[in-house]
This record gives sequence, structure tokens and C-alpha cells, in this order.
Amino acid sequence: MHTTEETSIIEPPTSDADWNKSSKEDFPVVGIGASAGGLAAFEAFFSTMPDNPGAGMAFILVHIHLDPNHKSILTDLIRRYTKMSVYEVDNGMAVNPNCVYVIPPNCDMIYKGRALHLLEPAEPRGHNMPIDSFFRSLAEEKKEQAIGIVLSGTGSDGTLGMRAIKAEGGMAMAQTLESSEYDSMPQSVISPGLADYILPSEEMPAQLISYVTQAFGKTTHPAGAEDSMKKIFSLVLTQTGHYFSDYKKGTITRRIERRMTIHNIKSMDEYVRYLGQKPAEVEALCRDFLIGVTNFFRNPKAFDVLKEKVIPNLFVGKYAEDAIRIWVPGCSTGEEAYSIGILLQGTWRC
Repeated sequence: MHTTEETSIIEPPTSDADWNKSSKEDFPVVGIGASAGGLAAFEAFFSTMPDNPGAGMAFILVHIHLDPNHKSILTDLIRRYTKMSVYEVDNGMAVNPNCVYVIPPNCDMIYKGRALHLLEPAEPRGHNMPIDSFFRSLAEEKKEQAIGIVLSGTGSDGTLGMRAIKAEGGMAMAQTLESSEYDSMPQSVISPGLADYILPSEEMPAQLISYVTQAFGKTTHPAGAEDSMKKIFSLVLTQTGHYFSDYKKGTITRRIERRMTIHNIKSMDEYVRYLGQKPAEVEALCRDFLIGVTNFFRNPKAFDVLKEKVIPNLFVGKYAEDAIRIWVPGCSTGEEAYSIGILLQGTWRC
């Protein structure tokens, strides 16, 4: 089985000899997750993707529910529909633009240091969430250059990872429920409003290229946008009751620019007018402002202090029938609260 002990990075061959160092490191990476029904969705996606997308993207495919006892056919399938280089991933393989990478069966995978690292599955087959773990690693490494796509599949794998991508300013796509052979995975992304685009898989490439071209080919907005920002805050406050003027300006500006890119809007003045006409966009912008990132035992040093210095003192002088109540404010989807619960349970048993 593959491990992450190797220090070398495997470089796939490429015909683009004139890539410079910055272009090889600074490009969007598109993670695509699917399970049941995913083969047809991948086929539709790559059958309409140009052989040279022009925006310098890399595509990384995480297909779950693969039989660990049989070689995946996905790599060979994708090669029928694209002239881009297509690889089944080896541990430590470097990621380059205009290439497609396919996870091997019975592996987890993370993106770190511009390379793909293969891991033993964290959970038994059927309980593992490889799309979530990959999307999270992609968000951490690529920030706003991370793009997540969820295609046909059962269950909810990919949803938490998509939250991480959105929190870092990345973009999210989901396959339409009508075009999905199995719609549970796309539905799990669509229902909480995480999907920036909801499209049949064959329509995704054109929108993806348009988004990447505008998002990473544009310059910063002029300083005169300050008045437009105030109008945006006012519209959001009036409709949602949330006040964002005191939030970090850089973060808020990036989230506004991301929404503008999604709608192919070039200036903040134009976006203000769009918000005034589309109440649903005000709600979507507010959701983007409020997206949070959470993980079990996030900020490990803080949890180490809780475990070693704080929690043991809570049990001093306590009896088995005594109650200890913990308040965890701002815990997003609950991982912090459960993390503290795990520490409390472990301490009490000791």
C-alpha cells in the first residue's frame, strides 16, 4: 500500500516545455468527486472539455465506491475523451496544469506542496469520506484557487469539504439533480446553498473556463469602490439584519469579488445594481460572508492546553453524580463541541 514517507515528488512528463516556475505553481486546481453514477458524469464532463482549456487548470478525480480488488477503468475512460495527459496517481506525484489525475482504488488522497499524497483509508469501506478529506486539503493549500465539483453519487461525501473550499474563497459546482443518476451527493451540497453553479456535467466546462478566466485574469478593483462597499453593506443589513462593515476588509472584498465573478460582473457599481434587483443574491452574498471552517481538534495547541491544564481541574472534588456543563460558542457545524466532549470523556474515564 502507498505511504507518505517518500520525500521526492514524481513529475509527470509534459509537452509544455516553456512553462516557467510561477505558472507551474500558481494555477487553479479542480477537485471532482463522484460515486455511484459517476462514470457517466465524468464522461459527459470531459467530452465537452477542450483539450487545452486555456486557463491552466489541473483536474483531480476522486471516485469512491471503487472495488479495491479490481483496477479502476476511470483513467482509461477519461483518455478516450481528452488529449490532456491522464494519470492514475502515484504517491508524491506532482500536479501540473492541463493534466488529469485519478485516485487509485482503496486509497485516501490529499493535496500538499503541489503534490498528491496517498494514504491508507481512514475508515472501513462504506464509512470513509475521501472526497471531504481531499477537498479540505485542497482548500488549505490552494485557497481561492481551489475549485470543488460534486457529481452523481450516494451519501453526503464532499459536503464538508466544499464548506472548506468556500470558506477559503474557492468555487463550488454541483451536478443538477435531474441529470444525476444518483442525486444524494449533489443534493447535500445544493440544499445548504454551497453550490455557486448547478449544472449538468456536460455544461460545466464552459462555465468553469469562464469563471477561471475572469477570477484569475482580472486586476484589483479601483480605490473608488469604497462607496459601492457601503451600499452593499446597507443592502445586506436591510434584507438580512446582518452588519458586516466591521469585518476584515480583505476577506469581505474577496467574497464580494467572488460573487461578482460568478455572475460575470466587472465592476462593483454594476454589482450594487444587481443586488438591488436580485434579493436572492443578497442572501447568497450573506451566506458567503458567514461561511465558517471547522475541524475536529482544530488549532491542536489550544486543545493540548485544554487537555493538560484546564479540563483535569474541572474534575477536582467532583463526584460521579455531579454535572459539568460546557458552553462552546461559535462552533459552526459542531466539531469543536464534539472535540471538547471527547476530551472530557477521556479525562473522566482516566
